[in-house]
Amino acid sequence: MTESTNFKWYVLRAISGKETKVKEYIEAEMRISSLSDFVKQVLIPEEKTFTIRNGKKVEKMRNAMPGYVLVEANLVGETFHRLRNTPNVLGFLEENGHQPTPARIEEVNRFLGRMDDIQDAEQDIMLFFNVGDNVKVTSGPFQNFSGVIEEVNIDKKKLKVMVMIFGRKNLLELSFTQVEKE
Repeated sequence: MTESTNFKWYVLRAISGKETKVKEYIEAEMRISSLSDFVKQVLIPEEKTFTIRNGKKVEKMRNAMPGYVLVEANLVGETFHRLRNTPNVLGFLEENGHQPTPARIEEVNRFLGRMDDIQDAEQDIMLFFNVGDNVKVTSGPFQNFSGVIEEVNIDKKKLKVMVMIFGRKNLLELSFTQVEKE
């Protein structure tokens, strides 16, 4: 087995939309052959996105870099050729046209740490709303109505907002993603 200090992150260019197939193929090769001695892990950079469907927040993973797959590998022997000739792979991201250039560790850490950043961003959203703030409803049946926050429930990620509807005050319970500050 090779020394772990020789492993570096490389970027494989793949046919857009086939990144998952490339990852699955390389991982299958790692299980059935000696490729696992030269490839530590395969990663598709993904990010969490949130959409509102039927008034509910839906979480979905989206490819952050379509057409690219990150591979932590030691490119010795025929490892370069085996990865390069993987189905749906167009080649390595190369600087000089001949040798693949390792990705900078700061860039890779940014993708590996992206999930932590998203969780931190959700915490910022929670702290963003305070009782008494004026907000505008951005989705749902009360879209474009304005109101005042009466209560903030951090555990449920919900707000109670007082809104004027047909001249009467009504208390609505909305999620953090359904409103924005005015």
